[in-house]
Amino acid sequence: MTDHALLLVNLGSPASTAVADVRRYLNQFLMDPYVIDLPWPLRRLIVAMILIKRPAASAEAYRSIWWEDGSPLVVLSRRLQERVAEQWSQGPVELAMRYGEPSIDSALQRLAKSGVRRVTLVPLYPQFADSTVTTVVEEARRVLRSRNLPFAVDVLPPFYDQPEYLAALAASAQPYLQQGFDHLLLSYHGLPERHLHKSDPTGSHCLKGADCCQRASGDVLASCYRAQCMRTSSGFAEQAGLTDAQWSVSFQSRLGRAKWIEPYTEASLEALARRGVKKLLVMCPAFVADCIETLEEIGDRGREQFRAAGGEELVLVPCLNDHPQWVAALVSLCRRLPQAL
Repeated sequence: MTDHALLLVNLGSPASTAVADVRRYLNQFLMDPYVIDLPWPLRRLIVAMILIKRPAASAEAYRSIWWEDGSPLVVLSRRLQERVAEQWSQGPVELAMRYGEPSIDSALQRLAKSGVRRVTLVPLYPQFADSTVTTVVEEARRVLRSRNLPFAVDVLPPFYDQPEYLAALAASAQPYLQQGFDHLLLSYHGLPERHLHKSDPTGSHCLKGADCCQRASGDVLASCYRAQCMRTSSGFAEQAGLTDAQWSVSFQSRLGRAKWIEPYTEASLEALARRGVKKLLVMCPAFVADCIETLEEIGDRGREQFRAAGGEELVLVPCLNDHPQWVAALVSLCRRLPQAL
């Protein structure tokens, strides 16, 4: 009997590039207490201010990368779902978005109606953060309680250092690495520094020294986004046969005035250009599907910034998307004994 389903969950996207749809999406996203981790009244005030001008600007950015068949993130996630379903023989494979549609609520209800007995929740984030993994898990918990759904749910843990994932990442990048380049920048989504401090189980490790991420282990490593990004980077570089001088790490997508984890991608792009890097490759390993943060923020604005600073060519290496080796890796990871929710 095929009674073990997968529920793949990605971030989400506006329903369209209309300003009203973008505003609705941004409101749901930014009002998540795991994204802006401030008391509700202050969070509501900040988000209300953001929603005055940002929806129009974001709508323009979405329009610049929107595909004929919809949001790239949703389209690519659907393709991944279809490829995984071809290899997952134990039950159905559903797709949900944490924000927007299809929702986690609707996906879990569909699975309940299909009669499955067990669901593995698959947050499509290689590295752990409260604003990605935790919010997905908590939303699933909320739906399970409110709907009283009749199945067991497991969670695929972050896979930032898993050999199958790293090998797939290296394989997807090989065609670009083989074309020749001056430097490779691994640009991850940023987080406010306070998120790292809050996740530090010791309260005394994260950001307490230049080598804190290299020294992280045990519970600290399990909850530290920045340390996991560094492990992904070094593991990828080893798989790809890169020397330490050929690559570096940065963090993008800052929002607001709080201090975010460094080094910043914008500063790194300018510094690399000034250093004489002419052909720059950029990968975004915090994302498994191309989206506005990769296609527009790096592929458009980042390219313009790099050239303005003296660089000649910025090549955006696509995310894993539905690369065959990534599909096989994800299925392999899901077949392992998962953690209980």
